[in-house]
Amino acid sequence: MGADSGTARPPGTSSFHEMWRELLPIGRHPGSHGYRRFAWTGADTECRAWFKEQAETRGLTYEVDRNGNQWAWLGDQAQGDAVVTGSHLDSVPDGGAFDGPLGVVSSFAALDELRARRAEFAKPLALVNFGDEEGARFGLACVGSRLTSGQLTAEQAHLLTDGEGVTLPRAMEAAGYDPDGIGADPERLARIGAFVELHVEQGRALDLSGDRIGIASAIWPHGRWRFDFKGEANHAGTTRLVDRRDPMLSYAETVLAARREAELAGAVATFGKITVEPNGVNAIPSLVRGWLDSRAADQDSLDQVVGAIEKAAGEYAKAHGVDLDVVRESFTPVVEFDHALRDELARVLGTGTDLKVPVLGTGAGHDAGILSGHIPTAMLFVRNPTGVSHSPAEFAAEDDCVAGVLALADVLEGLACR
Repeated sequence: MGADSGTARPPGTSSFHEMWRELLPIGRHPGSHGYRRFAWTGADTECRAWFKEQAETRGLTYEVDRNGNQWAWLGDQAQGDAVVTGSHLDSVPDGGAFDGPLGVVSSFAALDELRARRAEFAKPLALVNFGDEEGARFGLACVGSRLTSGQLTAEQAHLLTDGEGVTLPRAMEAAGYDPDGIGADPERLARIGAFVELHVEQGRALDLSGDRIGIASAIWPHGRWRFDFKGEANHAGTTRLVDRRDPMLSYAETVLAARREAELAGAVATFGKITVEPNGVNAIPSLVRGWLDSRAADQDSLDQVVGAIEKAAGEYAKAHGVDLDVVRESFTPVVEFDHALRDELARVLGTGTDLKVPVLGTGAGHDAGILSGHIPTAMLFVRNPTGVSHSPAEFAAEDDCVAGVLALADVLEGLACR
């Protein structure tokens, strides 16, 4: 975070800086300087302990739900129609400091700001840390919110395994949590009237427009597909090129096809993960398994891109004598955030100013998107001048982070206070 500007900080926002400094070292890799806060690992446990401490320091009622999500409550949650804010604390491999944690830290800081204003709450308020949002360990994003909403069943969750073969229930148990009760939690969702998630922007729209804060309109439809190219292992030095069934060739051509098709459709398509068998320098692979992540502004465009990539992959595989299997591992349709809630955020943030808060779409998935089918949800974005995310280079300036805290406080005051 950038140096202090030297200007007076609004009441309550100074706590943001203190919390940020405390959280910053947890899970940071000394070599890459990125974060490795994976679900149910030691770094995740430290982040969870930090969240619990913040809740208890503020006199909030702390609890962990059946799916491992952490909650900090102000007021009686049984009253219903609660206003909830928060995000997640886990990371992608060697991710940045802001994706997720900015929303959690800002939620505590916004509460501090409201208390400094002596705001009177008319509704219960909750702060939340959703577990395993990034899906870095078990390969499925938003596990905590998917379980809560019923989009991921207990049976499906029990089948999730990490790279070492450890199942999700075993990982939860090893971290001291009971996995037996995981599953849909409709009673909890029924007590929530609105969920607002603050997040660093993953892109440069706000930087280009010159705005510090934005409101989300929708999340692009997106999914993950696994491409298995199956060839024949053989000696790299003695097998003639014409005699090879090399799945790496088909995979490489498919990567280029994905870029080409995405450009044509104005979408994005990325092969970001790959495994190779037998994975020897002097061996032709027998199997190349690559994971495609693709996103587009609408469903038709996404279907067009993925369909074209699959077709191209099939043609390349056939040309090289390679077998191909394609499996869709996850999919999230387009998410239109609640229009009434979105408009209320715009009204609150536009009060007393001539500035119009920009409304923008995003290609990134979030817990708010998962929950949107069950409760009204909205998102605030904080400017990211680099546009970089899922990288140690991810960044948000100190003044913009403070602006985010104040905007979130204004929104919570408008939604939950008299």
